[in-house]
Amino acid sequence: MLENPDAAHLRRMLATVRTIAVVGLSPRPERPSHAVARALQGFGYTVVPVNPGQSVLLGERCHRTLSDIPPEVRARIDLVDVFRDASAVAGIVDECITLSLPRLWLQDGVIDEPSALRARAAGIEVVMDRCIYRDYVNLMR
Repeated sequence: MLENPDAAHLRRMLATVRTIAVVGLSPRPERPSHAVARALQGFGYTVVPVNPGQSVLLGERCHRTLSDIPPEVRARIDLVDVFRDASAVAGIVDECITLSLPRLWLQDGVIDEPSALRARAAGIEVVMDRCIYRDYVNLMR
């Protein structure tokens, strides 16, 4: 069973992360992914949007997949934040492992324990079924 990091670990993680790839970022302001990504920008994080149907979101160039992010940008990604259906998580984990991305955050309701455990076994820090915005507000403010 996957256990999420404790509050102290989450606080340290949120304090050290600088660049977040947001997979499934919606262009619609009323969607949680849009609101959370905009808030993350407001907290000082650099957001790298990932959505195959968009070219620019929140003022940043949007990428089709994590693999499509240019290497010089991808090298700065500290965390991948996922706003996709759980059925997409296995493929995202495959990309994270292949690209050696260090952290994976699966938002509220995004639950794929086998894939999360596989990511963790590959050395990726994993948070599952939690809201990064809510944790930031509760732990960092």
